[in-house]
Amino acid sequence: MILPKRLIFVFLITLACTSFGNLELLGDLPNSLQEVSATEVIPQSDLIWVIEDSGNENVLYGLTQNGDIKKSIEILNSYNEDWEDLTSDKYGNLYIGDFGNNNKKRTSFKIYKINYQDLNKKHAIPGMIEFTLPFIDGPKDFEAFFQNGNLFYLITKESKEFSLFTVPNTIGKHQATFIEKFELDGKDVRVTSGDITEDGNTVVLLNHKRVWKFTHYNLPEFFSGEREKLSFKHNSQKEGVCFKNDSTLFITDERNGSEGGNIYGFSLNNSN
Repeated sequence: MILPKRLIFVFLITLACTSFGNLELLGDLPNSLQEVSATEVIPQSDLIWVIEDSGNENVLYGLTQNGDIKKSIEILNSYNEDWEDLTSDKYGNLYIGDFGNNNKKRTSFKIYKINYQDLNKKHAIPGMIEFTLPFIDGPKDFEAFFQNGNLFYLITKESKEFSLFTVPNTIGKHQATFIEKFELDGKDVRVTSGDITEDGNTVVLLNHKRVWKFTHYNLPEFFSGEREKLSFKHNSQKEGVCFKNDSTLFITDERNGSEGGNIYGFSLNNSN
C-alpha cells in the first residue's frame, strides 16, 4: 500500500519531534519482535543478534542495524522458559541466558551455547550449561550476564542491592559461586542487561534510564573499580545492551504500544 504524501510528511515530522535524549535512533525493530530482551554482536558477523523473553519462540534472530531480520535460527532441544540476556566469547560462540525468575520459583537455570558454525544454519542444537544457586542465597531473578575468561558473571535484578555470581563456561551442571553484594546509588536501579569489552577493561550495566560504566577494577569484583553513571535522558523498557566498540553501545528496548521497539546507539563519552 502506498501512503499519501501528506501521511508520509506527518509521520516524518512526528519522528523528528520525538526526543530520544542522548540516544541515537538507528533502526526500528519488526512488529513481530515485541519483547526483545537481549542484544549481542560478535566480531565475525555484521549482524546484531537478539532474542525474546518468556512465552516467545526459542529462536535467535540476526538483524541489520536498521532492524531488518536477516537470519532466524531455531534453537532445538531447548525451551524459552525466560530468555533474558545474550553474551559471547572470543571465538564468536553465542550464549543464551535462560535464567529469568520473576516469581522466584525456579531453582535451576540454563545457559545455551550456540556454536559459531551454527549461525549460518536454520536450526542449531545447543550445548547445555546448567546451574543452581547456593542454598543459603535463596531464590534469585537474573536478567544480566557477560562472559570473560572461562567464567560467566551473573547479576541479579534487585530494587536496591544486587548480587554477583560466577558460573564456569563449561558444558555440564554446576553450582554458582557467590562473589559479593553491591548497591547502586539512586532509585530504579534494577539491572536488565550487561556487557564487557573484548579486552575485559570496561563493564556496563543497563536499566531503563541509564548505564553504569565500570573501569579500573580487578575481576571478579568489577564494581570495586571506578564507576560512572550515564543517563539516557529517555525512559523506556530497555532490555538489551552490548558494545559496538570500546566507546559505543548498541541498546534495544521492548515495544510498548507506540513506544520503544528500537535499536539505539549510545556513546560512553556522553555526559549527564
